[in-house]
Amino acid sequence: MHCPFCGAGDTKVIDSRLANEGDAIRRRRECQVCSERFTTYETPELALPRIIKRNGTREPFQEGKLRAGVLRAVEKRPVGTERVEAAIRRIVRRLRASGERELDSQVLGEWVMDELRHLDEVAYVRFASVYRRFQDVQAFREEIERLEQALSPAEKAAQLSLLLDEKSLVNKSD
Repeated sequence: MHCPFCGAGDTKVIDSRLANEGDAIRRRRECQVCSERFTTYETPELALPRIIKRNGTREPFQEGKLRAGVLRAVEKRPVGTERVEAAIRRIVRRLRASGERELDSQVLGEWVMDELRHLDEVAYVRFASVYRRFQDVQAFREEIERLEQALSPAEKAAQLSLLLDEKSLVNKSD
């Protein structure tokens, strides 16, 4: 790693620790020539699927576009940056876990709306209005009614899963 201050190629790692919920390694480095310290982040480079747009074109997934869309939806809403970044990480993790080489933009859009529904209902409706191309007030009304009929995250968490794993069954019987 070259020093960003003097350009020397001889730096040493002073400290390493996990970052971004274990998705990266944060390294504190010191230049052996100028003694300046700096931080680097090491992340695995994994292939993400290409996104199939509505018009049939395909393009590589761009995390920046995802972030911009989510940030636009939560703009001027009381949603913390940490919660937004966590939602983006969950979407990207889900994208990687899909194992697909290509993914319809509609699927990705539904994942984004699912995350926004848990972050902020107004942000969800904002994103849905653009994503689903609402044409009139009635479309907004229908989406809001659907949102009101859906279970809240707290209500969902309180429900039992239809498919309990063995660990859950053991804990329930104790």
